[in-house]
This record gives sequence, C-alpha cells and structure tokens, in this order.
Amino acid sequence: MSAPTARLRAELRDDSAVVATATPRLSWVVGDTADGWIQREAELTDGRDTVVLEGAESVLVAWPFAPLAAGERRDVSVRVTSTSGDRTAWSAPLTVAAGFLADGEWVAEPIGLATPARDAQPFEARTRFTLGVDVARVELFWTALGAAEPRVNGTPVSEDVLSPGWTSYRDRLVHETVDITHLVHPGDNELAASVAGAWYTEKYGFFTFADRLYGTQPSFLAQVRVTRDDGSMRVLAATDSTWEAAGDGALVDSGIYAGEHQDLRRSSTTWTPVRVGAAAREGYENVPVPEARIAAPVRRIAALPVAAVLASPSGGRILDFGQNLVGRLRIRVRGAAGTRLVVRHAEVLEDGELGIRPLRNAAATATFDLSGGDDVLESRFSFYGFRYAEITGGEVAADDVEAVVLHSDLTRTGWFTSSHADLDRLHENVVWGMRGNFLSIPTDCPQRDERLGWTGDIQVFSPAASFLYDSDGFLTSWLRDLAHEQAHTDDGSVPLVVPAALPSFAGGGPVAAWGDAATVVPTVLHERYGDAGVLRAQYPSMRAWVEAVLADTDGSGLWAGRMQLGDWLDPSAPPDNPAGAKVSGDIVASASLARSLRLVADAAAVLGEDADAHRYGDLAERSRRAFVAEYVTPAGRMMSDAPTAYALALSFDLVTDPAVRASLAARLADLVREGGYRIGTGFVGTPLVTDALADAGHLDVAARLLLQTECPSWLYPVTMGATTVWERWDSMLPDGSINPGEMTSFNHYALGAVVDWLHRTVAGLAPAAPGYRRLRIAPRPLRELDHAGARHRTPFGEASVAWHREGDEIVVDAVVPPNTVAEVDLGDDAIREVGSGTHTWRTTSAPALERPPLPGLDAMLADVIDDPRAYRALLETLGAHAPERVDAVRAGTVWGARRPLSTALMFTPPPVLEAIDRAVREATA
Repeated sequence: MSAPTARLRAELRDDSAVVATATPRLSWVVGDTADGWIQREAELTDGRDTVVLEGAESVLVAWPFAPLAAGERRDVSVRVTSTSGDRTAWSAPLTVAAGFLADGEWVAEPIGLATPARDAQPFEARTRFTLGVDVARVELFWTALGAAEPRVNGTPVSEDVLSPGWTSYRDRLVHETVDITHLVHPGDNELAASVAGAWYTEKYGFFTFADRLYGTQPSFLAQVRVTRDDGSMRVLAATDSTWEAAGDGALVDSGIYAGEHQDLRRSSTTWTPVRVGAAAREGYENVPVPEARIAAPVRRIAALPVAAVLASPSGGRILDFGQNLVGRLRIRVRGAAGTRLVVRHAEVLEDGELGIRPLRNAAATATFDLSGGDDVLESRFSFYGFRYAEITGGEVAADDVEAVVLHSDLTRTGWFTSSHADLDRLHENVVWGMRGNFLSIPTDCPQRDERLGWTGDIQVFSPAASFLYDSDGFLTSWLRDLAHEQAHTDDGSVPLVVPAALPSFAGGGPVAAWGDAATVVPTVLHERYGDAGVLRAQYPSMRAWVEAVLADTDGSGLWAGRMQLGDWLDPSAPPDNPAGAKVSGDIVASASLARSLRLVADAAAVLGEDADAHRYGDLAERSRRAFVAEYVTPAGRMMSDAPTAYALALSFDLVTDPAVRASLAARLADLVREGGYRIGTGFVGTPLVTDALADAGHLDVAARLLLQTECPSWLYPVTMGATTVWERWDSMLPDGSINPGEMTSFNHYALGAVVDWLHRTVAGLAPAAPGYRRLRIAPRPLRELDHAGARHRTPFGEASVAWHREGDEIVVDAVVPPNTVAEVDLGDDAIREVGSGTHTWRTTSAPALERPPLPGLDAMLADVIDDPRAYRALLETLGAHAPERVDAVRAGTVWGARRPLSTALMFTPPPVLEAIDRAVREATA
C-alpha cells in the first residue's frame, strides 16, 4: 500500500482557483489508504497559520483562517491523520484567489452604443490604460447586460463562451474575474470587447406574443484592478463616458433564437462616444452591483467531426454529426469576398429534409459573408440544438466542418454500464441531454424559441444531475435567481421559469411540482453533496414557497381546485393539451404540498430551527392524513386510478399503513401490466414509478416497464435512433414523422430522470447520509441483465458498485471511499456495515420464472403480456393475417388478469382466431 495522499478543493468549483467568498469552505479527498480508513484529525495551513481540526469532517469544512481580503491569494494545504495514526504528507498547495471586490470597489457603469441603428445591435467597445513597471498583478472584472468577449491588446482574456450567462438581471449580475497580468505590459494597453444582446435583448413569449423583457440594447461593464509590488491597489479603465464604441464590426446581428449574422469583410471603423447607463425596459432599470461567479462558465467542451453527408430530396447537402448536441459549427473556408454561407440547423430529419417545424419562431440560422481570405466561421453569441446542418451558398468540404459542443464546464462524476446495449444508450442519451441543457442555467430545451429555466424539469431531474456531474455550484447559483424571482411575486410563489422570462404566463398563483423546485433542489444538494450551506441560504425561499401554497388552500391540508400543470405530458394527453393527464391535478398538488412541508421540516431540523421543524412537521402530517382520507380508499385504490397517483402515494410516503401500501403497489403493478408495460406517466410520475414498484417488491414489473421498446417507453426513442431524451414519449412517431403537437423537442432531460433509479437501484449505489458519508449498497439485479454497475465520484472519493452473474449466483463488487462506511443490503434480509476499501459478496440469484403453457384464446391477457413467447406469437400471427389490426390490439388492449385473449380479438375472422389460438399454444407448450 502506498502512503496515503490528500487532495484539496475550495468551495464549489474545480475549473478555477477563483472563489466568490472571503471564507471559502474546504473539502479534501484522501487516497491510497488502508481499508477501513477514518479520519481522526486534519491539519490545514494557509502559509500564515496552521490549524488542527479534530474529527472526521472533510467535506465543505468552514474556512479556518482569517478571511480573504479582496485581491488576496493564499496557498492552502492539508495533512490528514487516521484513527490508526496513519498520516498523509502535506497535499500539493491549492491556490485560493479572492474573486470578489471590496465593498464600494465596483465603479464600472453600463456602456453601449449611443445611437444604435436597430434594436439589439451588437457593438465593439474599447479604451486604453497605462501601466508602470511596478505591477505585481492585473485583474479584469467584467460583466454584461447580454454577453461579451473581452480582449486585452488583441488577445481574448479567456476561453469562456456566452459569458457572463443568464441571471435575474434586475437583482443579480455575475462578474467574471480574470488575471490578465500575462497580457499586459508597461506603457499603453488596450482593453476592448465584442458585445451582443444574448438573453438580455431576446424576445420571450409564445406564438406572436413574444417581446423583449429586459432591455433593447446590450451593455458592457468592466474595470481593471492593478496590484503594485508594494501591495497597494488601484482601479483603471472602468467603463464610463471615456470609452468609445462602434457598431459597424463583423458581428452584424445576433440573437439566441434567431442565430447570428457575421460579415467578415467589415471591421469597426466608426468609433463614437458611448451611451452610459442601461438601455432597459420599464421595471428593469436597476443594474445590481455584480457578484463574483460561483459556478463554472460555459466553454467549448468538445468538437465532433461530420459523421455522414446526406443528399436531401430537394437537392441539398445535409451534414450529420451522429449526435444531437448543443453548440455551433466551426467552418474553415476560402471564397470570394461577399460570398454568403447560410447554416440551418435541425435535430431530426423528416422526409429526408431538415425537420425545422419544432423550432417554431426560432430561425436558428447562422449567416456568414466571407472576407475573401482564409476564414474560420463560428457563431459567437448564439447556440443551436442540432444533429444535422445544411450549408448553402458555397462549397465546403465536410472535413473542414466540425460541431463545437458547448455547455457549462462541470466535472463529470457519474457513470453507468450494463449488459443491455439499448439501456446503456438511454443512459448516454440522458448525459447528452444534460450537457446541452446545462448551459448557464438548467433549461428545458436548447433549440426552439424557449430554452428557459423551467422549474418543474429541474425539480425532477436534480437527483440524476447530481450523480452525473458535479452540479452543486451550478444549481446553487440558479437557486439564488429562483429566490430573487420569487421575492417579486405577491405571495411567495415560484415562477414557472427562472429567470422569470414569462412574467404573464400562468400567473394565477402557485403551481405544484414546478414551484416545488424551491424545496426539492436544495434538499437534493444537501443529500448528494452534504451542502448544508445551500439549505441555509435557500431556507427563506423554501419557507416562502410552502407558505404561499398554504395560503392558497382552504386549511384542510389539501391543495385543490386550482389551475395546475399536473402530470405534464402524460402519454394519454392529446398533442395539443399536454396537461390533460389521467391523474387529477388536485392529487398532484396535494401530494406535492405534503412532500414540500416535510422537506421544509427536515431542513429546519438540520439548521437548528426547532420551532419551524415542529410546525412544518405537524403541517406535513396534517396534509398526509388529509391526502389519504380524500384520495385513498381503505381497500388501497386511488380516486384517480392512474399510475402517477399510486406512485405519488407510495414514493412520497403519504400512505403509511403496510397493508394499504401493499394494495396500492399491487394495483400500480396491475395498471402497468394492463397498459402493456408501456409508460403511463408524465413529468411528475415518471421519476417515481420504478421506485414505487421496486420498493414494494414488484421489481420484475419495473424491469419490464424500463426495458419496453414499444411506444411510449424509455427505449422507444432509442429504437428510433435517438441520441438524446425527447420531450414527448412520441416526439417522433413510428412512421418517422414528427409529432403534430405544437410543442416538440428532441432534447429534453426531464423524462430521463429514471437514470437515478438505474444508479440507486439497478446498480445499487446511493447516499445513506448527506454527501455519501454513509453509502447504501443495495443492487437489485434485473432478470433481463447479465451485469450492471455504477460509479460515482462522491465528495469523499470514488465509490462503485457492480454486479454480474456467475451460474446461479450474483457477484457484487464494491468500492467504498476512505472516511466513509456503507450499509449493504443484498436483498437477503441481512443488513451489513462495512468500512472503506474493496469488497465482494456472493448471493443466490433469483430463480428463473416458470412459464406454464397457455390455453390459446382462453389464456388471460395478463398471462399473454407477461409471457414474451405468447405476446410475440400473438402479434406475429395477427400481422401475418390481419396486419391492419396489430396496432389497435397492441395499444388498445387492457391486459387484465380476468380477461381472456379472445376479448381483445372481437370481430376477428374465425380462421385468424384459429391461427392465433394455435400459435399461442405452440409458443408456450
């Protein structure tokens, strides 16, 4: 065994030494340790002081030194000793750089074009500043109402894209902190920037009702801090009336939805004094003092080559990148000056052409006028969701085109593999969907005229996100915006989208499952990262949300009678009515209220808010009891006999009586079977249904639901070639046409929330205490899989669980990181506890299911759907004799336990009935 090592981290970012607070929390991971390693104490030094911290805490530990001053840097190291006396060496020094400004230090003003020719006009801005020779460090602090790319002496200051990103502009701006010492020199220096409107000047809304919300023109804000050799500081080059701007540069027009137009023949020549002050719409005149960034920015993460070149029926040439992604093209080309290349983007093809109808009002088009020399073309302040692109106007070789992948630069932390290729593809689709939609904020889709921070989507997806990527800083940043936007509502409601770009949409009060992001997301961050700080920061918002809902109720504990989005996109809902779910919206609302009250009570207990913990705990119990009294029969049936209703009652622990829970779970299993093991849930029920089934002993039913390939199902899009998760279960119909509904996206992560169940249950890796201080290792092998496994970089180090079959045994291998313990449940009624290290267990595999012979047409439909041999024989025989009946039988049959097969085949000619009877008997003999 090597000597143990330690690796240190400050606050919530891996991509930068910059921290946004004077007291950044510290975390460290210890490696190369002996089995069962537990920390006894840690020594920390910042080069000035050394402190000893007793105990095992190693995640988000309070800063133990004097607070950082603005502009200060320190090198911090840690040395850790175990309970057995084993000590690490000092870790490599971690530079911690204060990225914030001192109180009153921000003096930059918004600047822009004084006389723009049109709305949302991009511009260039510049100034000069002079440095002496006594310069120790030079830092640039900048932000924008829009997006910008600053340059110092002609060189971009960073590789960030679309910075500073999208925030709640009237309350919160994020500034970037960039060390530019290496870009400057004694004497005159130039600070310049290209600026576009991006999210600030975009028109938000639906159909023809879209309008600008925040402002009509972009603005740039910047200042330079110079630290001299003697430690003194001064501010230079702050944006003010001394700057100049030009609107005739290469960037002609740019918009998030429209795309971008560049004329490479142009360069800024008409420099004029700037406008000072924001070009804001009414209500958004306030420009807040910017705060330092706490989450990683958007960057170029990867580049994909052209996978195939396709000829369209109209004679076009379509480039296929083999993966639905978010980003833009980079094109290397040489052509005559003024030659115009136009790039259109689409996620799918329809009838061999770009499927652009789902884009709605988003043109999503990049236009380039060539310079006449060697050009490298890439949009700068827009992005596109696409797999396919068509370039017109000139000849471009496929080898000279690549797709640049953009997303917030988060660290990957979670992986899953199995013996099922389509299941692995589903998981990869979810990963790609998260990549594309975690772009500055958690969006709903990246391609059409929306791309908004829908609260309901991230509420259901946050557990999966927190496994796949280190999302703590990203979501903590977004939650700050949520709290700001919530404060602008009259009653403490949470807007449906954050930032609140749709102020008049669904403004009739709180909306269940969407507003519950205020309580669910902070809870998830505490559970997955051990981050009590986010609970403390968001606790007023959490309270305000449940108080808003309580004020919207009649005091009974139920939340009923209000407009709700309900189980959005239940597959039974009509294409033009996505809220038309089978389950009552009142059930969704009342269940959500009970859960959120419990989450607030639990947060209050963690934070030591004892009176609140008691009050909200009592209110949660009142709502739970009211839910059961109103919606659950004593025999264990829900008043809405729909899968989501049962999943809510079970997964939210609203029903506690064991016998009633068993009945509810049995009915849920029956409903899933009666539906042919096809999905019967929408946004609310989908993340819950497999847990509700498996936890109640119906693992086989959950597996059949998971691995179904008929529409609607998780794997149906995979069979259709999907490389991301779709918004609708049938965004593309089996015939290859696009769903006729007005709202269709092919990159929408919400329905991919099921992967968290793959991690926790199928593989068996979950937190049993906040931040994975205790792990739960509890794999539940699916009969259909030969192996499965997950690994996750927890705050304590990498953990993994993998199982495979060996004969009639299941072999489970696990790695438990140092300074943690794991509780192990292999389904054999014995709970084990183990320490860190590598472990292996063997357990007996569940016996194979025995399928009895079925009596043909007299077989019960439940037995037919449960026996793949019989089901296949039915559909194949029907397809051979009456193919027009196959879809109706497949989708229209209720596969019940007391309904014979013959009842699904009424009006079928006797010869066909005889053939089916014979085929089912022979297949199951």
